[in-house]
Amino acid sequence: MSGNGAPTITTDGTGLRVALVAASWHTQVMDGLLAGARRALDEAGVAHVTEVRVPGSFELPVAAARAAERGADAVVALGVVIRGGTPHFEYVCSAAATGLTEVSVRTGVPVGFGVLTCDDEQQALDRAGLPGSSEDKGAEAAQAAVATAQALRAL
Repeated sequence: MSGNGAPTITTDGTGLRVALVAASWHTQVMDGLLAGARRALDEAGVAHVTEVRVPGSFELPVAAARAAERGADAVVALGVVIRGGTPHFEYVCSAAATGLTEVSVRTGVPVGFGVLTCDDEQQALDRAGLPGSSEDKGAEAAQAAVATAQALRAL
C-alpha cells in the first residue's frame, strides 16, 4: 500500500468554500470516496461545500476549472479509473492528472487529487474508505486540498 510515510495533516477549513467534484463510474467506490471527503471536510470545519457530479474522471478537470473560476478556495476531485484491456486507461489517467494539475497551477486554487488509478477493482475498494478498506483516499484528498488552501493564505 502507498500509505507508508504519509504525513499527519491537520486542517482548519473555517471560512473556506470547497468544491467537491466527483465522477460517476464505479458507484460503490465513489460512494466511499465521497463519504470520506465529506467527513474530512466536516471535521475540518468547512461549512460551505458545493458538490458536482460529472460522468467520468476525464470530465473532472473542466468541472474543477469552473469551480475555481467561480470562487472556490479549494477543489477536491474524486474519480476511479480501473485498467482494462485497451490503452483507454492510460489516456484517461493522463488527461485527468494533467488537467487537474493545470487547473490548480493556472488558477492558484489547490486541487486535492483523489482519482484512483488501479489495476483492478479490489485495489480501488482497498483505497475507497469503505468498511474493510485499508485507506481512505477521499478523506486524504480533502485534507490535502484544505491544508494547501491554508498554506496559500500565508503567502
